Amino acid sequence: MTAAVLGALSLADIGHSLREAFFMFWETLWALVLGFTLSGAVQAFVSKDQMQRSMGDHRPVTAAKASGFGMVSSSCSYAASAMAKSLFQKGADFVSSMVFMFASTNLVVELGIVLVVLMGWQFAAAEFIGGPIMIVLLVLVGGYTLRGPLVEAARRRLAHPDDQSDGGHDAHADHDHAAMAGVSEARQAQLDAEPWTTKIRSKADWSDAATYSLADINMLRRELVIGYLVAGFLTVMVPVGWWNALFISGHGFWTSLENALVGPIIACLSFVCSIGNVPMAAALWHGGISFGGVISFLFADLLSMPLILIYRKYYGGRLTVRLVAVFYLVIVLAGLAVEGLFTLLGWVPESRPATVAPTHFSWNYTTVLNLVFLAVLAVLWWLARHRDELGGGSGYATDPICGMQVRIADAPAQVVHDGETTYFCGDGCRDRFEASRSP
Repeated sequence: MTAAVLGALSLADIGHSLREAFFMFWETLWALVLGFTLSGAVQAFVSKDQMQRSMGDHRPVTAAKASGFGMVSSSCSYAASAMAKSLFQKGADFVSSMVFMFASTNLVVELGIVLVVLMGWQFAAAEFIGGPIMIVLLVLVGGYTLRGPLVEAARRRLAHPDDQSDGGHDAHADHDHAAMAGVSEARQAQLDAEPWTTKIRSKADWSDAATYSLADINMLRRELVIGYLVAGFLTVMVPVGWWNALFISGHGFWTSLENALVGPIIACLSFVCSIGNVPMAAALWHGGISFGGVISFLFADLLSMPLILIYRKYYGGRLTVRLVAVFYLVIVLAGLAVEGLFTLLGWVPESRPATVAPTHFSWNYTTVLNLVFLAVLAVLWWLARHRDELGGGSGYATDPICGMQVRIADAPAQVVHDGETTYFCGDGCRDRFEASRSP
């Protein structure tokens, strides 16, 4: 941030920024609850028992399946990266695992709903049209670059039973997942085989869906808070001249290229990913970035610096460098392709909003929807709180660090202490848990 911005800092500006951030959140509150409710239902009702064994290569059919599995998974970037690592570790193709991760964060319903509310239908359409474009590019480019000795070395790195810091685990523990949690293998298979039409009529399964929804909200609360706060401060504190210097304009294709190249870099340095990127994208669009630049920024939630460090831990430094380069290339190309397509169709918005969101309360459809979905949130809380009474929870565990609901059959990480198994959404939570138990 420039010296001019720092010099202009005042209590009034801080208050204005916080007000802007709050009303961005208020404008999208109902959409967030709706999105997380639908996401939780899909995660609970759609069986993923064939996911691992159906991703053994990266042919078009397999990539399509990986995308579908990603779409019905949690939208959290950290959970997606952990699940992708777990799939690869257990035999899935590396490129297909990365396709799963891209779909988990770019093709989920809650992201589209919030984009429509905060930025407009064009941006949601761009996300869901550009996502498949990006996945096709990832399969084409990754098929040539993300293979060979580096990938095999990464698989051995993850499979080494003596290296728990890199995600290794006892193969016997994998076999006994369900038994150690008090769920028989026969019961787990029965749960997996139940059709969604049966599950949707079950109070127990609705309680599991509610737990998924609340767990995702709990896990993403930090990303959401940071995203809205940063967006509020960007909207108020950053002068228009600074945006104009960062995003060049008036140079045709070169403007589009520069903006698409800069967008992922901002995403990398912002340390914000998942759905928390949306309010920041709204602030960038308000500030002057091109349409393609906004889309490349949204696509780049998997290039946030904390996630890059996670990739390095999972796959090693050399493969991570190649992986980040491939991600950056396909994200920029997808952003440019979407802008070109939408320009031809006349779908690129011709004007930019004077404000990102209204900064006052009014009795309108947003207020009514927020009240309705706050009631929905209360119902979800009740269902989750009374899950044991309703017969839910079979085959699931709760990550004690982040609060995420973890399906025991495919938990990305676990620890056994004194015969008791604890399950985690990823290695990071497992490491923090073990560190807390160290003397």
